[in-house]
Amino acid sequence: MFEEPVEPRAFSGRALNETTHEDLEIYGVAELEERIEALQAEIARTRAQLDKKRAGRDAANALFGRLD
Repeated sequence: MFEEPVEPRAFSGRALNETTHEDLEIYGVAELEERIEALQAEIARTRAQLDKKRAGRDAANALFGRLD
């Protein structure tokens, strides 16, 4: 099963850079807890995508030989 290629996103880490440099002093405890939950969900989503890409690469390597 092949998926249509997805256009690359226009930014290259800008949102992550802004998030990691944001002043956290302005947030309360509940807001910080929500932020942590959102960031953990994003980490899980990113890891799932990474696993998917690695599986595809491994399948290609098994079929065609090492590609990198």
